[in-house]
Amino acid sequence: MNLYLLAAAGGSAPESKFGFVEAMREGGPVAWSILAVMIIMSVGSFYILFTKLFEQNKVMKQYRAVETQFWRAPSLKEGATKLEKDSAWRQLADDAVRAQDEHGKMTDSLESHDYMHGSLQRSEDSINAVLSGGLSFLATVGATAPFVGLLGTVIGIYRALINIGIAGNASIDKVAGPVGEALIMTAIGLLVAVPAVFAFNWLQSRNRRIAALLSTFSTDLLAYMNSNGAVKPAVSTAASAAKPAAKPAAAPATKA
Repeated sequence: MNLYLLAAAGGSAPESKFGFVEAMREGGPVAWSILAVMIIMSVGSFYILFTKLFEQNKVMKQYRAVETQFWRAPSLKEGATKLEKDSAWRQLADDAVRAQDEHGKMTDSLESHDYMHGSLQRSEDSINAVLSGGLSFLATVGATAPFVGLLGTVIGIYRALINIGIAGNASIDKVAGPVGEALIMTAIGLLVAVPAVFAFNWLQSRNRRIAALLSTFSTDLLAYMNSNGAVKPAVSTAASAAKPAAKPAAAPATKA
């Protein structure tokens, strides 16, 4: 009998709708605005992650041409033609060729060396600046997204307190909606910030690796120019050294 009474009482109780959509509706324009901002942050973070990752993979893949083809060429101009156009390595090679052509105008050998070194350094800095583009957005999202979510949390709790004051009691139907919205905003802020921080640190580490390769290539170019082609990196001869030597013809067997 008690079970039937409980069932009847439960059926006559007013229904309360809870969930993400209901919490956002109760939050009003402020909640929707905060959600829109965090969606923009998240979409922008993943867009930068995938585009920069594609760009980094392309640069590192193009470096193979430097190892296998560039240093085998008899001159810088011919070596530059073996590199892919509009690539970072082609830019450095072209700037090295341009600096080599113009260094003869310098009356002092020290000035010519500084000029070539400065030209390569400027080219290297411009490439690193392009590779670092967009990472500041990831850093900003990682630093601010939790606080944007916290703003939604504060507003949700504030409305919960207002509902409690108006109703005169702290019933669950007056508090659950705003508090639920507050918790949702906090979770969304963390979900937006954590991937952005991971993406920023990962892309930064890959950029440091590319920057080291650029610096090595720039140093090799400078040494090549200052020595009139006498100094080349060891990678140019690694491929030929790795080839197995031709086996000598087997001597004809002699009869006993």
